[in-house]
Amino acid sequence: MLGSAEPAVTLIEYGDFGCPHCFASWRPVESLLWRYDGLRLAWRHFPDPQLHPGADLAAELSELAATQGKFWQAHSQLLAGRERFSHEGLLEVADRLELDHELAETALRDHTFRNPVEEDLADGERAGVNGTPTFFIDGVRLVGHWRQLAQMIPSAMEKA
Repeated sequence: MLGSAEPAVTLIEYGDFGCPHCFASWRPVESLLWRYDGLRLAWRHFPDPQLHPGADLAAELSELAATQGKFWQAHSQLLAGRERFSHEGLLEVADRLELDHELAETALRDHTFRNPVEEDLADGERAGVNGTPTFFIDGVRLVGHWRQLAQMIPSAMEKA
C-alpha cells in the first residue's frame, strides 16, 4: 500500500512489471497520490510471463523486497528496468536494493514468494482482470483508459 493510512478512496492496480502501459501509468498515478492526502494505492500482481518473460519472477522479487520494507523501491526499479527480467538481471536489482544476495538467489530459484503472486492473479481473474494495468476505484473497475483516472479520482475524492 502507498498513500494514506486512512484513505477516503482506495485505488487498486493490477499490474505487470513488464507491461509498458503499467510503466506509462505509474508517474500519473504517483502524481495523484501526492495531490490527494486521502488516496491510497494497492498494487496487485498480474504478471503475464508469456507476454513479458520473467515478469512473474520480478513479482516474486518485489515480494521479497516487501519483507524488508522495500516493495515500492523494487516496484520503481522493476517497472523502469523491464528488459532485465533474467535471473541475473533480477539479482542486480536485488543488489541495488541492498537485499541479501544469497537470500534473493535462493528465493528466485525456489520460488519462495510465488504464493502471494498467484493469490493476486487468482483474485484478479475472479474480478475479471484480463490485462494490465487494470484499476479499481473503491472496488469499482475503471472501464476505459487509465488516463481517465485524472478525472475520476478527483470526483471520487469529492464524493468521499
